[in-house]
Amino acid sequence: MVTGLLSVVGIGPGAEDLLTPRARAVLQAADVVIGYGVYTEMVRAWLPGARCIDSAIGEEAERARASLELAQQGKRVALVSSGDAGVYGMAGLALELAATMDPAPAVEVVPGVTAAQAAAAILGAPLALDYATISLSDALVPWEQIERRLAGAVAAGFVLAIYNPTSGRRGHRFAQALAVLRTHLPDDTPCALVRDASRPGEHSAIVSLGHLIDAAIDMRTIVIVGNSTTRVVNGRLVTPRGYAMALMSHTGDAEATDITGQPIVREAGA
Repeated sequence: MVTGLLSVVGIGPGAEDLLTPRARAVLQAADVVIGYGVYTEMVRAWLPGARCIDSAIGEEAERARASLELAQQGKRVALVSSGDAGVYGMAGLALELAATMDPAPAVEVVPGVTAAQAAAAILGAPLALDYATISLSDALVPWEQIERRLAGAVAAGFVLAIYNPTSGRRGHRFAQALAVLRTHLPDDTPCALVRDASRPGEHSAIVSLGHLIDAAIDMRTIVIVGNSTTRVVNGRLVTPRGYAMALMSHTGDAEATDITGQPIVREAGA
């Protein structure tokens, strides 16, 4: 019996040196690589001998089904997503569709560096403590549900990494999202944006929440929204993990400062 394999591969945010060794090995071993045209062009540049099949945006189900059918025929197929295939990528869809097939081809998920991770590294360490990733695309999720998630995440003190902040069709949604955030956070909350993280033309900026509305943001931008502890340290965005607070609890030093010299104030009951 011929045994194929579908590997759903996260190819990272765009820089070749952020493609993991495992992902590269899987791409090299594949009989065919399938993906959105922007991503297969990256694969062609990195691996000139790769046989790639391009797919258009909006054809995700067709792309996943074609990949599974080739694997069912005994092919080694690499279905590529940018970043990590399990984070707003193709992995979930491929696994769901595979479950409807008989016989179902084997499916593996090969992890990759996410856009949020790449953006955070460029900015400093804004995701050093608890954070949430939220997409503002309402193509598959009702906008009311997205608003509830935004409100819940910031009310709970999470730093946010926002994907798909705006597009030509839904340019008003980012302003609506900011209105939700500003009901829970002050306008001076440190935020940042990174466009084309790790790709040519990369651009980043640290801004306050109140000035995000004026920033140049599109679908290729990751927006980071800090929490009450996030601060700018020597031009880098940092969310302290709490090491200085832990030290203060051991020493009982009510006048303790963090490593940047900023005073730490105990919370009530701490």
